[in-house]
Amino acid sequence: MRVLVMGSSGSGKSTFARRLAAGLGVPHLEQDAVNWRPGWVDLSKTDPTELVRLVEPVIAGKAWVTDGNYSALRAMILQRATHLVWLDYARPLIMTRVIRRSFLRAISKDELWPGTGNREEFRRWLDRGHPIRWAWDTYHRRKRDYAAMLADPALARIARHRLRRPREAAPLIAALVAEGAALPL
Repeated sequence: MRVLVMGSSGSGKSTFARRLAAGLGVPHLEQDAVNWRPGWVDLSKTDPTELVRLVEPVIAGKAWVTDGNYSALRAMILQRATHLVWLDYARPLIMTRVIRRSFLRAISKDELWPGTGNREEFRRWLDRGHPIRWAWDTYHRRKRDYAAMLADPALARIARHRLRRPREAAPLIAALVAEGAALPL
């Protein structure tokens, strides 16, 4: 099973993907952890070829779960994916989550991705690329684009799941784990 988990910043993509990967016993690839380099260097903008090179070995594998929204990776991932999960939650929920997460990260000063030195800072909350602003600014575009993606007949071979409420996550993870267990090795 090869699963792509998509959604707005703050929707819970990484949490969902980690839980699913653990249940399936397969590698989990958090695209943000690969993309963001020390000093907040964004590979998707500065060196998309390198980003693809770093992700390719995992995506070439027999089974995996990845979470993220990087357009530089999307075609490659969708070519191999067997399942697509869209966490399509309401904007107020997403904004509550992303603000809470950013607040806690800014207080704790924890590194977001080990080895990068990248940490949340209150002074950057209004920056265009900050997760709070990014989640707000991209919400409607992502909703439109993902709805079109799920309706695309070219992706008919991929099992597509659109979750509208967080309470739908655990049952889907359980169903996908059961499906994965039934697959031949």
